[in-house]
Amino acid sequence: MREIISLNENWTLSFPKGERPTEQVTLPHTWNAVDGMDGNGSYLRTTGVYTRTFTQPKQPLAGGRTYVEVLAAALAATVKGNGKVNGTVATTHEGGFSIFRADVTDLCHEGDNELTIEVSNEDTPSMYPASADFTFYGGLYRGVNLISVPGTHFDLDYFGGPGIKVTPKPTEDGGATFEIESWVTNGEEAYTVMYSIEDCYGNEVASGVRPCDSTKVTLYVPDAQLWSMDEPNLYTVTARLQKNNETFDEIYANVGVRSYTVTPNDGFSINGVPTPLRGVARHQDRLYKGNALTAEDHYEDAMLIKELGANTIRLAHYQHSQDFYDACDELGFAVWAEIPFISVFKKDPSAHQNCRHQMTELIIQNYNHPSIMFWGLSNEILIGGICQELVDNHHDLQKLVRELDPTRLTTIAHVSNTPVDGPMHHITDVESYNHYFGWYGGKMEQNGPWLDKFHAEHPDICIGISEYGTEGIINWHSNDPQCKDYTEEYQALYHEHLAQVFEDRPWVWATHCWNMFDFGCAARNEGGVAGRNNKGLMTIDRKTKKDSYFVYQAYWSKQPMVHIAGRRHAQRAGETTEIKVYSNQDTVVLYVNGKEVGQQTAHRVFKFNVALEEGFNTILAVAGDVKDSITLEKVEKEPDCYTLPEFNERQEGVANWFKQVGSLDLKAPMEFPEGYYSIKDSMEDLSKNEEALALATRAVKLATNFDIKPGVGMWDMMKRMTPETMAKMINMPDGFIESLNAQLIKIKK
Repeated sequence: MREIISLNENWTLSFPKGERPTEQVTLPHTWNAVDGMDGNGSYLRTTGVYTRTFTQPKQPLAGGRTYVEVLAAALAATVKGNGKVNGTVATTHEGGFSIFRADVTDLCHEGDNELTIEVSNEDTPSMYPASADFTFYGGLYRGVNLISVPGTHFDLDYFGGPGIKVTPKPTEDGGATFEIESWVTNGEEAYTVMYSIEDCYGNEVASGVRPCDSTKVTLYVPDAQLWSMDEPNLYTVTARLQKNNETFDEIYANVGVRSYTVTPNDGFSINGVPTPLRGVARHQDRLYKGNALTAEDHYEDAMLIKELGANTIRLAHYQHSQDFYDACDELGFAVWAEIPFISVFKKDPSAHQNCRHQMTELIIQNYNHPSIMFWGLSNEILIGGICQELVDNHHDLQKLVRELDPTRLTTIAHVSNTPVDGPMHHITDVESYNHYFGWYGGKMEQNGPWLDKFHAEHPDICIGISEYGTEGIINWHSNDPQCKDYTEEYQALYHEHLAQVFEDRPWVWATHCWNMFDFGCAARNEGGVAGRNNKGLMTIDRKTKKDSYFVYQAYWSKQPMVHIAGRRHAQRAGETTEIKVYSNQDTVVLYVNGKEVGQQTAHRVFKFNVALEEGFNTILAVAGDVKDSITLEKVEKEPDCYTLPEFNERQEGVANWFKQVGSLDLKAPMEFPEGYYSIKDSMEDLSKNEEALALATRAVKLATNFDIKPGVGMWDMMKRMTPETMAKMINMPDGFIESLNAQLIKIKK
């Protein structure tokens, strides 16, 4: 029988280039747990060598095989075993997010065997991702197993897959068919495959037997329990490899019976019920753990998202742990799973083959998960511009996905400036845009009109919003929140608006807030918190739910809730102050120091203007059977520590920028004289001239608050962009891009 042995203990990690001393580690492990998010601006990208010994397990019968199973190694790995030749390579793997295995049987001997796994998170021309807005943690961050199987066993060699494929389909009579296929290695005529289907209570509801060389079968289950986000009913399909009254190998898959559709006018429906998908995106890291998460960590994340009331998760921007997919199956989420074809297009043909390989692994390894409904082809891949090869590669990926899985839909996350009439449309089944109107330029009020215009002009495209959000730092507070002030209040105000925009448009097939949790990005330094992307509805340590979390809980959760916002804005000045309450109940009653001060009937957001007494005040909100309270102190002047100093400096910088351009006619047509720099030049080209680069980087800083420096941070992601394309993405203030061009065209190349 199959035996799975954990090899997570007793590893020695060394660094051949000498960056760090040798240490003893336990898996899951990453060497970037701290420097990947500590705010120092960089992190170690190198090769680490993990080594340990193991004893080869013995099968009862001759001919058994031993596999090393690596659950993920970021970003590339080489597995070596001792065997007859010390350090013989068992396998190599490029792609930091998927399962891969190596048959090490013939490299093993009696007694202790040495296992070495060389892991690198360095960039290569042949592998994705190249550069992106998150930390590329290095290490064996999901664990390693030793798998012992008989000579005849269910397949372990095909793209890290489970060896079984199940396609449940509901039938018109209320039952379901289960199309099942498994793959047997070294099968013989005497072996058969026994299939068993059990419901969520452990009752067998169907079974079948097939010869091991022809394993396909369709089994029928009457009165099938459908899987949905509200009722995630799971069936367990078990395959047993049998001979002579003996089971030689056994595998299983948890599956769900469901059907779903997406149309441009009606949006998403599951099992015939219209159900707009409203949820969040998720990265796989935590504070000073990096991506080395436990099964418990993954499940807690899924539970926090469920508590929010979301029904969909976009898993950015790579394959996530099986533990998390299992949690999504169990708890009920519609999942968007994607590969790290992101931000920077690599023209090396081997890079496209790596894309194909990672997509194949993603689908083969995760086909059985009922929660996965969408395969994502790429994310913001037009940041560096468009070319025919890039478009062709997307068509090729679409064809590949169709071949591997015709049962699910494909999707894509367009960068905001992707032309609405360009060739990147009509490749995937459904589409989404990453829009940050109200954060990276523009106003939050642009979101609704943009969606309406797109829907009117492209009535045949199923459109969604795959990213939207703002940074929210729980230190910063304001009674008059504004874009780019990084306050918790502006983040909440922004999400109040967007939540209503999406509720009013059920035809938007899916929306994914960016992000559920703050996450590590060593290259970032915004809002006074370096090394992180702080757009999460919760902090990276999972300790604090920002007010914006409760905005969505009020809109999405079916459990009665009420939340008083602004509890960290604990000291208030002025004769009156606004108390904002979020609730999914119709009416909220507010009490200050035990006295009723108001009652409101509203939709999700309730606003009360109240006068506080000197000193401390108790605020109580009552909505039906649920209550919430906070304490506020009335003060003469609110503390200076509520305001990010950089916010005022940036506002002054924009004003000074326009003063410096003086009497320039910023409404005149822009000129682009030959031999001079302009907004049409890439940041990489502008970097060749110190004056031109200084102008461009200052403009980007003032418009977006991004610090861009050659060779630092996200330079590789943004160096191919031009100020002109940036302006299309972030909606710079009127006259800003014109004034930049007017200054650049004075500089000779």
